Amino acid sequence: MTAPDWRVERHLGTAAAFHGRSLPEPVRRVVWWFEVARPAVALGSTQPLELVDADAAAAAGVEVVRRRSGGGAVWLEPGAVTWVDVVLPAGDLRWVDDVGRSALWLGEAWVRALGAVGVGELEVHRGPLERRPWSELVCFAGIGPGEVLRHGRKVVGISQRRTRAGARFQCAVAHRWDPAPLASVLALPPDDRAALAADLVDVAAGIGPVDPATVVAQLLAALRDPAAT
Repeated sequence: MTAPDWRVERHLGTAAAFHGRSLPEPVRRVVWWFEVARPAVALGSTQPLELVDADAAAAAGVEVVRRRSGGGAVWLEPGAVTWVDVVLPAGDLRWVDDVGRSALWLGEAWVRALGAVGVGELEVHRGPLERRPWSELVCFAGIGPGEVLRHGRKVVGISQRRTRAGARFQCAVAHRWDPAPLASVLALPPDDRAALAADLVDVAAGIGPVDPATVVAQLLAALRDPAAT
């Protein structure tokens, strides 16, 4: 039996509009490529909006939104992050019931895709969730199963939202990593903002100025690879 093909949809707009999207009916294999029109902070599903200094965010023109998947806050900025959601129907050949292993196949696809654009020495984190200083607050401060690392530093963050019908894997690929913009709009005392920005400098790494369209094209090719099913 031949697996359904993957297709890609490209969207440009607000982070709120994208995060508000529901899974298609019926759920099918699809890649949603989102490009934010302005900087945004995407909080995890359980994080309160009060974690962000509303005045600081408004003054900086930063949108604040809560996503449906778990984890910590993610900084989204045009040119700094490629944001891709991968939607998978339940029962798909790649579906894994064990949440702790369910994103490993996607991490491997990202390794192949980024390798094709010249980003090497990548590995998929196959262990349990690793909590680190600030990881309850900031997504890229911790490491989850399926996420992609380079020399121990996160390159691709993955969170997911699962229903009986399917799963939505939300992926953020850092092109450049600078925790200072995110720290500047969090509702923290000035000293804690400075400490967070300093502590997180080395937790992640960017892939450099690679064209996001090329990154998405290579991900699609990796997902369509018959050997990976």
